[in-house]
Amino acid sequence: MLSLEPKKMAEVSIPVSTGWLLGSCMEALGKQELWIRKKPEVLKVLRERAIIQSVESSNRIEGVTIKADRLRPVILGEAIPQDRSEEELSGYRQALKWIFTRENRIVVSPEVIREMHHLAQRGFSGDAGQWKTKNNEIIELLPNGERRIRFSPTSAEDTPRMVEVLCRNYREACEEQHIPVLLVIATFIFDLLCIHPFRDGNGRVSRLMTTLLLRENGFEVQRFVSLERIVEESKEDYYLILENCSRGWHEGSNEIVSWWNYFLGILNRAYRELELLLESSEPRPAKSQIVQQTILAQLEQFTLSDLTAQLPSVSSQLIKKILTELKQQGKIRLQGRGRGARWEVIP
Repeated sequence: MLSLEPKKMAEVSIPVSTGWLLGSCMEALGKQELWIRKKPEVLKVLRERAIIQSVESSNRIEGVTIKADRLRPVILGEAIPQDRSEEELSGYRQALKWIFTRENRIVVSPEVIREMHHLAQRGFSGDAGQWKTKNNEIIELLPNGERRIRFSPTSAEDTPRMVEVLCRNYREACEEQHIPVLLVIATFIFDLLCIHPFRDGNGRVSRLMTTLLLRENGFEVQRFVSLERIVEESKEDYYLILENCSRGWHEGSNEIVSWWNYFLGILNRAYRELELLLESSEPRPAKSQIVQQTILAQLEQFTLSDLTAQLPSVSSQLIKKILTELKQQGKIRLQGRGRGARWEVIP
């Protein structure tokens, strides 16, 4: 049963923790226009970085990666995709471009969701933009090699109807305005993940729809700070909370507050990162701050090429300078020598 039931949600008492996160996000929204107008030269660098990080992280969460020297040209459209992984990254970039370049408001509908899937999965996927035709399961691979069914989504037969109802409930909740719009968006995304309407690519579509719905409601932080990167950095919490909140979903007895708080926490963190970069009064150049933040956010070992791919508007000389500074500060270290040398963040 869908959690996004407008009448049912309107009767829910919002916990203090959720209310605080909501207030923080709405306060940031109020400052958003001022921040965006304040440092246009910094925003250009942030936009490019966010696009690359969003494409890379959203696909890497699903186990899709490509070589570091191909990352930038494939995402920025400077190279033709050579295999399925590159095609999927290129498709995700095209979907983001579709979201950010549209000027007219979008009516949330099953067709829009299918279009997101079509853009993100096109090329090497024969069922891009098509609902699943067979029932699917969300499987967890345990450390001992055994497989465990984490969740059984909506059946293939019921999927078109459930998505239709979900979109209708979303539109109704937004029109009535009895529920904070961020909770409406968060619940929509949660239900979409529980329906799992496609054979593959459901996680990526959910993240694209998050970006779309936030932008439709005036939130622009995801253009400058990658929400996908923040989700990847907290993916253990993401999967755990999603699993816990999906228990009892079919019967309508599931708990949703933990998911709300996780969703709002991601958005709140993104706004705090944006504020830190745009409100900083330090004399240090803004690009240096962006490079430092990018380096310290690396989850795995990385090379100079990895960083130049993520920061296309930043010179390799500046990146090398910041690497040296962080090494001297004891925040990163270099492992190995020569071509095989790789950097890593010190915990």
